[in-house]
Amino acid sequence: MFDAVIEVNDLKKYFPIQRNLFTKATHAVHAVDGVTFSIREGETLCLVGESGCGKSTAARTVLRLLEPTSGTIKLKGKDISTLGQQQLWPHRQHMQMVFQDPYASLNPRLTAESIISEPLTNYFEIPSDKLREQVRTLLEKVGLRADSIQNFPHEFSGGQRQRLGLARALALNPSLIVADEPVSALDVSVQAQVINLMVKLQDEMKLAYLFVSHDLAVVEHIGHRVAVMYLGRIVELAATADLFDSPLHPYSQALLDAAPEAKVGAKRVRKILQGDVPSPINRPTGCHFHTRCPHAMPRCQTDSPALSKVENDRWVACHLVANT
Repeated sequence: MFDAVIEVNDLKKYFPIQRNLFTKATHAVHAVDGVTFSIREGETLCLVGESGCGKSTAARTVLRLLEPTSGTIKLKGKDISTLGQQQLWPHRQHMQMVFQDPYASLNPRLTAESIISEPLTNYFEIPSDKLREQVRTLLEKVGLRADSIQNFPHEFSGGQRQRLGLARALALNPSLIVADEPVSALDVSVQAQVINLMVKLQDEMKLAYLFVSHDLAVVEHIGHRVAVMYLGRIVELAATADLFDSPLHPYSQALLDAAPEAKVGAKRVRKILQGDVPSPINRPTGCHFHTRCPHAMPRCQTDSPALSKVENDRWVACHLVANT
């Protein structure tokens, strides 16, 4: 049975807009607008959606890299959403991040040894010989040679750099790893290697992953559950197999329909969404998706649908689904 590692309730992150330093902000970008989810031990929850839907902002806010506007974040039952930086310090070792760009996220002036040992020396006093041995072990765990310990980031390939980032994230033996598009910058064959490595590490260490991606093929392979985001809100949350077999929300259906079909000779009629994504500053009233939804009803223009349970461990925010 999975145990909850992270619990997020009604999380919001707004960015105020000011014309200059002397005026008061009257508008805000509603990047994350009331997101609720939990991730259990050994589970991967994937956040998917169009660019600008707020999935990366949500991931960074969960880690407190961005300060939440409101809502609660519980790490292993402890509310960390309002803790000061000093109080938050001991909890940070239990949650780590793997960034999208495997080169920009590594200091080019540091060796692999320094990059991996830095989080260890921040939290523990370890003799230099034992520290080096620990670094070598971590390198081997992610599929890198132990003798590459003195290499700089530019001496690794893209896939190897991402493995190095994984080794750094694993150094403190965390419970939660937030991976923000961790394979989008890699070749397809290398993507598969890194994803398979992450699955293997999860099985060995019982890690919880919050996996942000726009690649539905990757999501289908690694995810246990999927949360579909639209304009700062989760519109559907379901087991991966259930979502890919029978998406219930009209936006989920359109998102999956837009994905390339990998089967040779397969043909299907694509349902193209009309219109553009509304501005996160001036959001539509009611359901945010009603301006593009082919099934919109008058109620959708005024009443915002709550994320409601429709099946076992399946949640949808849609008046159409609630009425069926």
